[in-house]
Parts: sequence; structure tokens; C-alpha cells
Amino acid sequence: MDSASVIRALGALSQEHRLAAFRMLVQAGEEGMPAGLIAEKLGLVASSMSFHLAALANAGLVTQRRQSRLIIYSANYGVMNALMGYLTENCCGGAACTTQDICCPPQVTAAMTCEADVA
Repeated sequence: MDSASVIRALGALSQEHRLAAFRMLVQAGEEGMPAGLIAEKLGLVASSMSFHLAALANAGLVTQRRQSRLIIYSANYGVMNALMGYLTENCCGGAACTTQDICCPPQVTAAMTCEADVA
């Protein structure tokens, strides 16, 4: 993933309603959700939700498909995983991380917790 795509994706996620919608779509799985239902669950009007979903689609974070009269949105897991990979690619002190490694920098203090400490 190139830095321009990362900036576009992070910019799209940097708004409260778009972040909430994206997280909802991630939880919905490949089936996705109709735009109207997303708007209803977030307490937004349809036109506002369309604006936010368009921003997520422009960043490549969601896909859309027509199902009869509905537009169904789904999280684009490939782009999401590429973004996460880009953000964590050097998390293990520059060494390649494996799926079994949990990145936790050695400078984590007692006041901070790391997922590795929780497990």
C-alpha cells in the first residue's frame, strides 16, 4: 500500500460517523449492510450517511453492490488488512513480524499495557 492510499484511508476514518460505520461494516462481515440500516443504527439521515459512505468508498475501505433497490455496503478487508500491515510493518524492531508474533515495544512502561501482557 502506498503512502497516498494510507493517507486517504486514515483521512476517511478520522471522522466519528465514518469510523463508526466502518467498524459496523467490519462486524457485519462479507454480507454487508444496506445504507439505510447503517444510517438508522448511527442515528443519521440518509443523505448524511451517503456522504460518509462515499468518503469510505473513495478511500477503498468499503465496496458497494446493488441488491434490488438497496445499496449494500461491505468492508473491504483486503484494503483494511493492507492498511494495518502498512501501519505495523516495522513494529518488531525492523524485523519481519510473523502472524504468531505480538508486537510490544520493549519501552512499554508499567503504566501502559500491551496486548502481549494481557494474554
